[in-house]
Amino acid sequence: MAAGERVSSPTEQAEAVADELYDFRDHFVERFGIEKAGEKDAEVSKKMEECLQRLDEIQGDVKNKAQLHYLRGKILNVTSKYSPEAEEALGKAVKLDPRLVEAWNHLGECYWKKEDISAAKNCFTGALNHSKNKVSLRNLSMVLRQLSGPPVEKVKLIEESIERAKEAVQLDITDGTSWLILGNAYVCQTFSQGQNPKALKQAMQAYTQADKDSVARANPDLHFNRAVTYKYIGEYQLALDGFSMASQLDPSWSEAKTKETELLRYLSDVQKMIETKGKMKQKKIDSLSSSISDRDLGPYSSLEYVDTGGKTVALTCCKLAELQPKINAGKLVVGKVVCSINSTDSVPFPVCIVDEDQTAIAVMVNKLAQDAGMKIGDSVAIPEPQLKKVKVSHKETEISFPCIQVDSPRLLVVNGRKLGASKEVQPILSTRAVSD
Repeated sequence: MAAGERVSSPTEQAEAVADELYDFRDHFVERFGIEKAGEKDAEVSKKMEECLQRLDEIQGDVKNKAQLHYLRGKILNVTSKYSPEAEEALGKAVKLDPRLVEAWNHLGECYWKKEDISAAKNCFTGALNHSKNKVSLRNLSMVLRQLSGPPVEKVKLIEESIERAKEAVQLDITDGTSWLILGNAYVCQTFSQGQNPKALKQAMQAYTQADKDSVARANPDLHFNRAVTYKYIGEYQLALDGFSMASQLDPSWSEAKTKETELLRYLSDVQKMIETKGKMKQKKIDSLSSSISDRDLGPYSSLEYVDTGGKTVALTCCKLAELQPKINAGKLVVGKVVCSINSTDSVPFPVCIVDEDQTAIAVMVNKLAQDAGMKIGDSVAIPEPQLKKVKVSHKETEISFPCIQVDSPRLLVVNGRKLGASKEVQPILSTRAVSD
């Protein structure tokens, strides 16, 4: 041994064993490649057993029994599954030393996996009473969003959730997991309070920051939750890429693969719907397109409307073929529905309309109530339509079609009448909670 070289204490050796296990888990894909991602759970479990054995070999020399129980619980808590043994060991640790913040955090994560949200909240809150730390803060952020209550209370809980996640980020701006949880909190705020463009932008910015951290980048939850958001805002290529990456990182997660398959089928169906005009007979198309009249404009027959900001805007009628790929300010289009798509996930709700020239285009409506779905023959008037050119290339499938994206049904006029607020619902986005 070199002169002056320090010998690690038994407690430090035990801590190193636990840290080695978590480093193995967090950097598995980075070290072994994404093609080995399917083996991660089995390899982490195998490594866990090895680390438990190594801990057993030195436990007699560890004088701090609270620390020993904590490290055993930490090792047992390494997988995404709930471990009663981990809960027992961590419970002993905090009883022996209530100031062990890391033990409280792991015990809270145990309860989270057990779906005992109240107990998890108590653990993270208790840990913060001893020390302000990023793990307790971001975990508390997740827990707060899971608590039930009336709508007004839920809004407050989401706001508090955002604040806790922001505090976690401020303690370590390089930690991608904290950024991921902040992004999820903003997404939750976006869709709980009506579409909030600012919160949506903040969510995507947080996800971008999370992606800079190799540990968060290897977390399938980041790619899945971001893909759900991309899908909602009409960024379909990025959504498909995200679902695909989530599936590759966790091949056992069937929902990620299902979402990818369903979205690809949905887009393919929309493309066919436009190309074939819903397979409607030409005689019927002639009848519908020739029946379009000023009566279909309803309240927009005055050629003005009040936008979402409360401003009165003058409108000019135009044809679908004249639309530019942007928000067509001051323009008004009207058409007849020739078909719609029944989808397992109708966010956004798609219909195909034709105008007087029989130009066909998809209209994708977000936040449309199920009972408000437009049917064949209905007239639809859309002020200041936003035209998008959807183009997707995914796993040997090429899809391309034009669509009008409608963020809210409130401004649509169907059969001469505004749909109004009663036909608007907040979508439930299927995101997955992050497991540390």
